[in-house]
Amino acid sequence: MTPDASLNAWLALSLTRGLGGESARRLLKEFGSPEAVFAASLGSLKSVVKAEIAAEIGKGIADDLLAPALAWLEDGNNRIVTLADSDYPQALLNIPDPPLLLYVKGRLDLLNRSALAIVGSRNATPQGINNAEAFAKSLSDAGLCIISGMAHGIDAAAHRGALRCQGSNCGSSIGVVGTGLDKVYPAANRDLAHTLASQGALISEFPLGTPPLAANFPRRNRLISGMSAGCLVVEASLQSGSLITARLALEQGRDVFAIPGSIHAPQSKGCHALLKQGAKLVETAQDILEELGGLIAATAVPARHPDIQGTSTQGTDAQDSNSVLLGHLGFDPVDLDTLGKRCGLTIAELSAMLLTLELEGRVSALPGGLYQRIH
Repeated sequence: MTPDASLNAWLALSLTRGLGGESARRLLKEFGSPEAVFAASLGSLKSVVKAEIAAEIGKGIADDLLAPALAWLEDGNNRIVTLADSDYPQALLNIPDPPLLLYVKGRLDLLNRSALAIVGSRNATPQGINNAEAFAKSLSDAGLCIISGMAHGIDAAAHRGALRCQGSNCGSSIGVVGTGLDKVYPAANRDLAHTLASQGALISEFPLGTPPLAANFPRRNRLISGMSAGCLVVEASLQSGSLITARLALEQGRDVFAIPGSIHAPQSKGCHALLKQGAKLVETAQDILEELGGLIAATAVPARHPDIQGTSTQGTDAQDSNSVLLGHLGFDPVDLDTLGKRCGLTIAELSAMLLTLELEGRVSALPGGLYQRIH
């Protein structure tokens, strides 16, 4: 992207100390453009914003503050889109506080694609991870861009699943981050960030160099929900930050979906709370596609729960002792003593069989000596 005077003015406005989004939008409404804002008299500026902010605007922005962004734009994969650009996500224009500009690394065409947010717990269960990946892949295959926040757990799983999509209608994925795009947070997701930058997109409203500040992540969430037609919560405790995204989605007039779970699992409490408040219960990707109606011309998605490849218990497997054990195990977490009483096996026998099932990806060992069947 070749920087021009207009972009420099947008950057300068976004970097003006003390100037918030609401005040910046008032200035743009009054004067028409960032260039006109910086050309306005101090008295005119004071009629719109506080005197100290007007004084900051009057000083202008030093070239050395613009330099990092302009240097970053020399990479052809990097862009900055402003409220005045056609590439700016049109869905964000319908939320109360759209950012003045977005830093984008990756595919600009995804910014205005029909999208769904998938969010959930950072401390996700193996079943939650599998659900997030499977739903994301099915929905991405159907043409929806999957948007999430690049966090550990459900977010990362949703991005991975969406990036596995196939076909020309692939929706891909966007990661909305709470730092500057010259930083990767969490660092463990560096490979995922690089894949998103090449196959999908990363976006941020925060200037380059912005570290991972706690206050920025709830603010980031309004963009995750705002760019999406709906928000799917896969797993969430009652304290999960993903419930903030769900609340913002409701305030923005978006649909909220939730996957139910075990009544005993802390990671399901948040989803159950959302369902009590009117969120739509979903069991399949098709449930979401049908609810969203004519939003996209979706390709056919099998109307079934997205299964995990390689875990079929049909045929001869259904007759073996491991399959019998799976039947006794159920889908709620259970300890060895309780499981032994159900199936009449010793702890040693159970341990050996559970180890085999765990290695096959059919059972997960949980903290506290509990085991849970993976769907």
